[in-house]
Amino acid sequence: MTEALALVWAAAVGALLGGIFFGGLWHTVQHAVLSKQPSLWFAASMLLRTTVTLSGFYLVARGRPAWLAISVLGFVGAQWVTTRYARAVRGRATRLASEATDAP
Repeated sequence: MTEALALVWAAAVGALLGGIFFGGLWHTVQHAVLSKQPSLWFAASMLLRTTVTLSGFYLVARGRPAWLAISVLGFVGAQWVTTRYARAVRGRATRLASEATDAP
């Protein structure tokens, strides 16, 4: 595998890890607020998400700092996308709720 292709692969894996991490966080928040034991949801989720993410970074890096740095950039990119998506969903829900209360 050429170095450029390896860096693209590392960025893609980093983005996938970010999607798993932040998607898991989204899922946890959605379910924990309705749970009788939200602290258990958050603790178990954090442990699982952190374990998967750090293991993924370890496997991607393979002792190469550049691969690790690029995968972390992919992870941060996934965080940026997830944040924008969550804001859009929250804004849409707020608009729908205000329209429902304004309707005669």
